[in-house]
Amino acid sequence: MNETIVQQQVQLALLVILSVILSGRSMTSNHSEIHVSILGFGSLLSESSSRLTFPMLKNFRLGRVKNYRRVFAHPASIFFQRGLANFETLEMSSLSAEPCEGATFVCSVFEVPSDCLGVCKENTDGDSLPFSLNNQFREREEEFNIVFVPYEELDDKKEHMQKSGVLCTRSTDEAYLAMWGKHRFEENYGKYGIRTIWGYDANSGLRPCSVYLRHCVLAAKSMGDPCLLSFLDETFLVDRKTTIRSYLEKYPHVMKTLPPEKLRSRYGG
Repeated sequence: MNETIVQQQVQLALLVILSVILSGRSMTSNHSEIHVSILGFGSLLSESSSRLTFPMLKNFRLGRVKNYRRVFAHPASIFFQRGLANFETLEMSSLSAEPCEGATFVCSVFEVPSDCLGVCKENTDGDSLPFSLNNQFREREEEFNIVFVPYEELDDKKEHMQKSGVLCTRSTDEAYLAMWGKHRFEENYGKYGIRTIWGYDANSGLRPCSVYLRHCVLAAKSMGDPCLLSFLDETFLVDRKTTIRSYLEKYPHVMKTLPPEKLRSRYGG
């Protein structure tokens, strides 16, 4: 198995173990009782959309991530595969979160059984880690660096407690190639004329995929004003200056860009 994939699997196992420790549960507790917090910042702001990926999720709510910036800075291969990208206008970017001191945004928070992240049933030999991993979660979030970050409950009136959740963050082309190889890059990006995932600079002209952006705005709106205002004012284009509020004022067509009929439920907010 590719050494980088093994390293990623070990990292994910440690994230799950850390989640268990923070929750105060025992590593020998029933596997079905082990849950991990997911932090959503785009389509996962919608509970209905989140359930398409995580039907077993529970406790859907809002939180806030600090010292990370939400940005449309890379193309997603799924937009090419589903015919949602506009190559002429470069409306083909998706969202990621990247470390940025002082930045912040409102996110969704929900818990999923650890096996939703590709964690298999507990080992029974008594000698190895109580979790083994498959590639299910990495396949779904192929281009990201998946990390565990602190977050705050948006309406937490209780005494402050340290909490952490899984966040999909900015990665590099080199990391993608190391994990998945050149053949997969060519299949998912290269054959569409895309030569980089994470190499778009402030002057590249890269713009959000309109169908996806509309979906995210509707999802944020469905969660109430704090979530919507954060998405409009705390989400940026690839230049890291232009907010989504400013972008939508300049390009009002975005909110009128409907997804194909077969994708209406997935990109309907």
